[in-house]
Amino acid sequence: MLRSAALLSVAVLLAPPAFAQKVVATDLASHPFTTDFAAGGKLRLRVRSAEVHILGTAEDRISVEVDGRPRDVRKMKVEFDREGTAGDLRICGGSGEDLTITIRIPSHTDLHARIPFGEVRVENVTGSKDVSLHAGELTVDVGDPEDYARVEASVLTGELDAAPFDEYTGGLFRSFRTSGSGRYRLYAHVGAGELTLR
Repeated sequence: MLRSAALLSVAVLLAPPAFAQKVVATDLASHPFTTDFAAGGKLRLRVRSAEVHILGTAEDRISVEVDGRPRDVRKMKVEFDREGTAGDLRICGGSGEDLTITIRIPSHTDLHARIPFGEVRVENVTGSKDVSLHAGELTVDVGDPEDYARVEASVLTGELDAAPFDEYTGGLFRSFRTSGSGRYRLYAHVGAGELTLR
């Protein structure tokens, strides 16, 4: 028994640690952010209010570009934490309101995104999606509606347009749910404004 316990302890000590990484980038006006991130992972985004484009690409990396007044962009910061196949990306800082943040991620990614206010688009992302916006306009390209096992969409006040699922409604406390035979989950929410699934 003691020999088995000793061998197990040695095996644990010799096992490679889970890959972890922390990256902090500032002065995005001069140094756009980029880091490796393999397709098939899970990415959590927390992004300051702005016009935000989240675009899936064929590359195994994440990149962040910001358009706006240079003095505002220089004050922004990107923080990225990765452990194994999961990543946590935060974009904060800057006082300007007329900013466009473009975030490129691998197309095949499970995405969780929270943005306070703005105009947000999610395009060409295949995987589960959980995207929420306090107020503004949220547009999510869903791809093939048959890819989803569960879909939940809601607005507290505003318009909800989900053409791939034949749902169109507006007013207060509007929502719909549907189930299917796919493998992904889709959750989209806007507090006040417009939600479009297309």
